[in-house]
Amino acid sequence: MKILVTGGAGFIGSAVVRLAVAQGHEVVNLDALTYAACPANVAQVADSPRYRFEHVDIRDWDRLVQVFRKQRPDIVMHLAAESHVDRSIDGPRDFIETNIAGTFNLLEAARRNWEDRGRPASFRFHHVSTDEVFGSLPADPDKRFTESTPYDPRSPYSASKAASDHLVRAWHETYRLPVVLSNCSNNYGPYHFPEKLIPVVILNALQGKPLPIYGDGSNVRDWLYVDDHAEALLLVATKGQVGRSYNIGGGNERSNLQLVQTICGILDRLRPRLEGSHAQLITFVRDRPGHDARYAIDASRIMSELGWRPKVSVEEGLERTVLWFLKNEDWWRPLMERRGVGQRLGTEACSA
Repeated sequence: MKILVTGGAGFIGSAVVRLAVAQGHEVVNLDALTYAACPANVAQVADSPRYRFEHVDIRDWDRLVQVFRKQRPDIVMHLAAESHVDRSIDGPRDFIETNIAGTFNLLEAARRNWEDRGRPASFRFHHVSTDEVFGSLPADPDKRFTESTPYDPRSPYSASKAASDHLVRAWHETYRLPVVLSNCSNNYGPYHFPEKLIPVVILNALQGKPLPIYGDGSNVRDWLYVDDHAEALLLVATKGQVGRSYNIGGGNERSNLQLVQTICGILDRLRPRLEGSHAQLITFVRDRPGHDARYAIDASRIMSELGWRPKVSVEEGLERTVLWFLKNEDWWRPLMERRGVGQRLGTEACSA
């Protein structure tokens, strides 16, 4: 199949691109190459005859229409998004314009192309979203997000993603556009842009800097290894039921403090400090405004309907991730110079 992947030079998008090419699909990578994108993420497939790149911003309607007319994809996998909660607190406009208006543009460009081609039954529009649209869970371990959990977004980022989810469902109901949706838990792994928690901890530890943890570190997330997620996304895109949504989670709940302590233990073995443990660098900092207490995914639907299971435990995945960052300084070092990387963001609302 020919798959158009938006945001294919980003963290999760590039994992999808690499896997899709390996599976034999033709892949069109449509990316605006904003601050969190990195062409090196797809370098291993860049010379493949099955790979094409289109430097396009999803906010650019005219260019989107041109790409669809030229490429005529069988599947659209929409991953392009502004995704860093802290940046959404300081500058929500980019999130509204990209995640909402950009998704509208993409839906319309896809719909018109689909209609012009006679509405092929095999076409799919796969919208990739987040568990953050569901809000915050209580500590009760029996409570998890399902596909029917009511939406309750609590940050500009999650609100913009919730809005885009609603647009996709509306285009299915109103125009019969064949869509599938997925909502995932927190991803991690190689090529993770160095502004998110796990790469921040690894890179700060390597440089002997404080390891910042918001609040008291009790906030819980369900961690999903990025390659497991990429496999699930391609299954949803190619075999998911039209109009259906699928929650994708790793089944690896950890508090932020537990997660950082695990990373420190791995680093103590692989790159020991001259004195003491890396855990001595842990520093608790002022909490993020509106910080959700807990996310946890019930992934039983994708498991039962599509046969997907996460393969990588959080301990194994963190080990792989730390090793990757240790071996790939030439990838992450230049990214440390990009806007906002290495700085504490998302604090403007604290003084409001």
